[in-house]
Amino acid sequence: MPVLGITGGLATGKTTFTRLLRERIDADLFDADACARALLDRDPEIREKVRVTFGATVFDADGKPNRERLRQIVFSDGAQRKALEAILHPAIRTHWTALAEAAGKRWLFVDIPLLFETGAEPLFDCIAVVACSPAMQRRRLTTGRGVEPNLTEQMLAAQLPIDVKIQKANHLVWNESSLGTLEEQAGIFAAYLSQRHG
Repeated sequence: MPVLGITGGLATGKTTFTRLLRERIDADLFDADACARALLDRDPEIREKVRVTFGATVFDADGKPNRERLRQIVFSDGAQRKALEAILHPAIRTHWTALAEAAGKRWLFVDIPLLFETGAEPLFDCIAVVACSPAMQRRRLTTGRGVEPNLTEQMLAAQLPIDVKIQKANHLVWNESSLGTLEEQAGIFAAYLSQRHG
């Protein structure tokens, strides 16, 4: 099964591009962010490690993750962020590599924001980065998603700069314009993947 890594920065459009690509290529999908949420919601071992590391305040009275509190902690302190990543990312990688090793000829698309940050490059057949300017990222986060400007800057600083990700990737999808333009790029890229790996 060929494995495509789809990465990028916050609010660059990875999820939308992945959806558009799957409309054109028969592929399985692994969403690293969704897996992280599921682990925090349901995995007893992960939940206990998070509780021990960050304290009881990262869960509410019903035992549900207090994601806002956890986000404040990890984006205000690099060491805390790395501690959370050390808990989550080995488990996330175990999940998607198991899918990649399964029999079959379908593509596996792995939507993974921290692909380069976690050193996962050798595990993919090819890597596409969905990117836009940092100014557009800030606009989408603050205006589109209502994230406070200070937190926006902390979140952006926690990831590799987008130009570094562009240099490391095999393919670039530039998402600064309209949905129609992104759809055109998805069509071109789907045709390339089908020809190269079909």
